[in-house]
Amino acid sequence: MLFNTYLRPVLPPQLIQSLEGIKGFNVKSFEAVHVSGEQVTSIRLNPEKQTFIERDHRSTVDGRRSTAVPWCPHGYYLPERPFFTFDPLFHAGAYYVQEASSMFLWEMLKQTIGASSQQKVLDLCAAPGGKSTLLASYFTNGLVVSNEVIKSRAAILTENCIKWGADNIVVTNNDPKDFQRLENYFDLIVIDAPCSGSGLFRKDPTAVNEWSEENVKLCSLRQQRIVADVLPALKQNGILIYSTCSYSKQEDEDVLDWLVENCQLSTVHCQPSTDWGIVEVQSDKQQAYGYRFYPDKIKGEGFFIAAFRKTNGEEDAYHQEQTLQFPNKQELEQLQSFIPLPATYKLFKQNDALRAIKETWLTALKQLAKHLYIKKAGVELGTIKGKDFIPSHELAVSLIPLQNLASIELSKEDALQYLKRKEFVTAAAKGWTLVKYGGLPLGWIKVLPNRINNYYPQEWRILKD
Repeated sequence: MLFNTYLRPVLPPQLIQSLEGIKGFNVKSFEAVHVSGEQVTSIRLNPEKQTFIERDHRSTVDGRRSTAVPWCPHGYYLPERPFFTFDPLFHAGAYYVQEASSMFLWEMLKQTIGASSQQKVLDLCAAPGGKSTLLASYFTNGLVVSNEVIKSRAAILTENCIKWGADNIVVTNNDPKDFQRLENYFDLIVIDAPCSGSGLFRKDPTAVNEWSEENVKLCSLRQQRIVADVLPALKQNGILIYSTCSYSKQEDEDVLDWLVENCQLSTVHCQPSTDWGIVEVQSDKQQAYGYRFYPDKIKGEGFFIAAFRKTNGEEDAYHQEQTLQFPNKQELEQLQSFIPLPATYKLFKQNDALRAIKETWLTALKQLAKHLYIKKAGVELGTIKGKDFIPSHELAVSLIPLQNLASIELSKEDALQYLKRKEFVTAAAKGWTLVKYGGLPLGWIKVLPNRINNYYPQEWRILKD
């Protein structure tokens, strides 16, 4: 066993030995922070869903106040970890519970990409969705392809992207090799690579039992293979951002050397503030820049991140398109009678559902659909059954304007009843009604003469009391 009775991790001696001599590593403070029992909780607010949580983000908890994550404008540390399941705003997509170190991606985007202008972005290993939702908020006029190869994890990714509400996310379920069909396509590829997980030992002490030197070696090889498989999809001068939640040099600096030597990538130097406690390192052979996050130096968990620019390939390439299915005139009329959409959206059909995407990205969607398995694209609006339009939950929590639709504001108690798919009392008029909490939609109900039908997704309901 590698734990004491308080589930505080006893770190593997082999890990400690491997870190000796690496810049920024201090064995005493490193071990001390892991046995301290300290837990850091942070959230990233959704800038497009500004409610009272945005206006009063420094709300007090037992007299203590939340504080800002310095490298992300929407990130905040909480004074303690609440039970997020029982916060309706969490289900409404008002914020994402994300580890603070991972939010440094925002600062790296500022320094490598700058202002966004219709870039096409790939988040390759995206589940559960922290980086994809961050990318969607950063690239508000870009297109984010959020991919997860494991089917069960792709379902969680889809749920989190739906709750975030952005219409610029396409969720795919593909192997990294599949993206080679989209040669020279993306302006940015983010790879938060599967790793041995040592950076999360403080947060999850049980992960210590899964760590081994052999697993570190296997992860390093897998990380190299993943990058090599997807790299043809990055266009010339495009940016690759590579990260892990591992401290091991084999998965961090050694992989950077391999990337420069084998993938025609040049290192990109970023300059985080010296006040943040982030440790800048360089790889042994190619002097590629990387950034280490030690929990004894920053307020967050272990993390490593680096950026590269691709020096070969082409600026862009021609890609075949797949024909999409579009709604007929009658379907359009039925939809328009329920909700008139802004002219910037283009409608298409996926199975029986009507979906909307910004017209700017329709050609890109056709290209993606030719080569990838797509789980979600744009916003699902609903389905038509006979003369009735059945609105989708995805429409309810999206950023599409819904001000003209009937809605009711619930108390927290009633909002939780709704999220559990249990009964609650409302004076809403008959018909489709948006259920809101804190000004944000949670989903739909349909008020009938003798009952209320709750349309919150059955598979997402709160099961705990």
